[in-house]
Amino acid sequence: MNNKIEVTVSAQNHIHKILTSENSEFFRITVLGGGCAGFQYKFDFSKKANSDDIIFQYKNAKVLIDKTSIELIKGSKIDYVNELIGSSFKISNPQASSSCGCGTSFSI
Repeated sequence: MNNKIEVTVSAQNHIHKILTSENSEFFRITVLGGGCAGFQYKFDFSKKANSDDIIFQYKNAKVLIDKTSIELIKGSKIDYVNELIGSSFKISNPQASSSCGCGTSFSI
């Protein structure tokens, strides 16, 4: 499996809107230990890339993922969805063996 990450047009458009309002250059995705299922996703903004970041350039968004995190989410699809409970980023991770109900935590 390669390090490719799919970011839907909906997610790209929302990332672009947030980056513009936050005056940031990049949308950062990090995988942290913890969460109810073992790992959790963290979304943040950055004005610059770090030396261990991989930059994914899309039409409307620049996404940073560090080399450790990419190993845990490579092959994933990132979407932005509007649901009754609210709007949020959703990650469909083919490596996750299970995830929690809130969708922000997973295990491998």
